[in-house]
Amino acid sequence: MKLHADKPDLHTINAYGDGWIAINGQRHTQSLILASSGELLPWACERFEDLEPAHFEQLLSCSPVKPELVVFGSGPRLRFVRPGMLECLINQRIGVETMDTLAACRTYNILAGEGRRVLAALLIGT
Repeated sequence: MKLHADKPDLHTINAYGDGWIAINGQRHTQSLILASSGELLPWACERFEDLEPAHFEQLLSCSPVKPELVVFGSGPRLRFVRPGMLECLINQRIGVETMDTLAACRTYNILAGEGRRVLAALLIGT
């Protein structure tokens, strides 16, 4: 599926498919962190089962601008992490929305296009 940006100066998810996401036309096959403030970083976790609190703690230092919301893409299907893993974000009053990665891509584009301070943490693998 192809997506089109309302604001071309933002990192925008243009397309996605099984095992990949295209951001500003460049295809990515590894999990990543994407911030509306401009950061695009690899996220060193390929599988949902490998997630640890440290993966979510990493999100706090990804952007110089504190996000108001983290959109967590859990992979090809919706899966929720234990609440304790999100404690670092909750303590900083950062909201967390969990959805499958494809829905997270669409949601990130909408929120970033509205000028919201959003960060997407996307598991691209299984």
